[in-house]
Amino acid sequence: MLKPSKNGTLSGGIRTALCALALAGACAGGAIGGALTAGPLQAEAADKEDKPIILRVCNWEEYIDLGDWDEEETIELDSGDIIGENSMVEDFEEWYEETYGRQVKVEYSTFGTNEDLYNMLTLGDEYDLVCPSEYMIMKLMREGQTVPLSDHFFDPSDENNYYIKGVSPYIKRVFDEHEIEGEPWSRYAAGYMWGVTGIVYNPEIVTREEASTWKILDNPKFNRQVTIKDNVRDSYFAAVGALKADLLTSEAFRNDPDYAGKLENEMNDTSPEMIAKVQDYLQEVKDNVYSFETDSGKADMITGKVVANYQWSGDGVYSLDQAAEDDFDLAFAVPEESTNIYFDGWVMLKNGIRDDADKQHAAEAFINFNSRPDNVVRNMYYIGYTSVISGGDDPTVFEYADYNYSAEEDEETEEYDLGYFFDEEGKEGEYVIEASPDMLERQLYAAYPPDDVMRRSSIMTCFDEEQTAAINQMWINVRCYNIRKVPWWGWIIAAIVAAATCYLAWIRIREARKKS
Repeated sequence: MLKPSKNGTLSGGIRTALCALALAGACAGGAIGGALTAGPLQAEAADKEDKPIILRVCNWEEYIDLGDWDEEETIELDSGDIIGENSMVEDFEEWYEETYGRQVKVEYSTFGTNEDLYNMLTLGDEYDLVCPSEYMIMKLMREGQTVPLSDHFFDPSDENNYYIKGVSPYIKRVFDEHEIEGEPWSRYAAGYMWGVTGIVYNPEIVTREEASTWKILDNPKFNRQVTIKDNVRDSYFAAVGALKADLLTSEAFRNDPDYAGKLENEMNDTSPEMIAKVQDYLQEVKDNVYSFETDSGKADMITGKVVANYQWSGDGVYSLDQAAEDDFDLAFAVPEESTNIYFDGWVMLKNGIRDDADKQHAAEAFINFNSRPDNVVRNMYYIGYTSVISGGDDPTVFEYADYNYSAEEDEETEEYDLGYFFDEEGKEGEYVIEASPDMLERQLYAAYPPDDVMRRSSIMTCFDEEQTAAINQMWINVRCYNIRKVPWWGWIIAAIVAAATCYLAWIRIREARKKS
């Protein structure tokens, strides 16, 4: 840079010329420097735009529409025909590019149980979006593994925000009212499917009264003819319901002003005394049931191997549908003591999203795409579970419920009001299905339980580490051995083995002392 003379002056002409040269040089230097720095940045941005967003999704097995429907499977509704030609994942990828101008590639994988998913994450598997059940969502939230949904996700003015525009007001209230560490579920989780737990039963052998209690699991009348879930949380819940049956069905308890809160506390009791009682009870159940199962109970009901099956309502609908195809009637009952209202929902994980705005946008779009009413119907049809989406102003989801469960023209009918699920403003009679009486104990009852069932439903909460360790040990004791069933001669053999072990140890110690 040219400095002024010692006295601080330059002639006007020289000053002007030098200023012009300096300005030109600065502009040229800036242009060159800008080209050197902006070039790579622009190239990097352009390269990023050209590359597809990789979205890693992990969901339950067989829990999304895989497409490939036959033409006769077309669902004809007043709102339009619905058919799944491609998989939901493929359709999402196409929709996302058309809607947002970016390619997205979904890497889709599955898990078998909530515990399987958690173990996968613990071992280092990375996913952007997963769909666990309510208690696992709570656990992941508590551990700080989840990413909050963006503010824009909750903006109903965006026509593509199908979730917030269509989620059932009943489900939304549950998600808003339940918190972990002061944060509502709804801030981190978007619901997918929901239901209650109950008993699928053969009405020719089991009465509705016998099926409407958790005590059916240890009822000797049905020895080796009943199944129970092969996971600790569901089995624990059922055992607590059976053990506390007198309290839970008493008038004083049911009429308590804080019935809902107290019911949730009772059904999630993990005191040492209750855990011990549950272990004893499940040991008795183990001797009475046909099997502990996760998925085989549906087939065992349909083939007649068992007469009652502890089941999630979604799988209950599947069992009832399959049996009906074989002209074999099954029914669904919800225990009078209480039922677990369960949810599966989408949460984004920090170890996958990693502050990547593009990934988060794609993940939230995936939730919204699966919440679009026509896609909701596709998923419900394919997997048999009930979506948390009621549709808002879009009538498609209710039309599908009416399409499935309304009576034929020449059948006797009864009104079945679904207002609690579909109706935010309490418009009486707007969401009523004219159903045949048998549906009130079968598919409709399982898919959309009535008000009295919902009143006695309870959330399965997330246990802390100490509680989880205690009930897991209880479960190991139940599933691996039954100490009360060891015969007298077994104790004698065990004593002999223990004595021999001690004797050999004593000999070794004595020989070691002699050598020293």
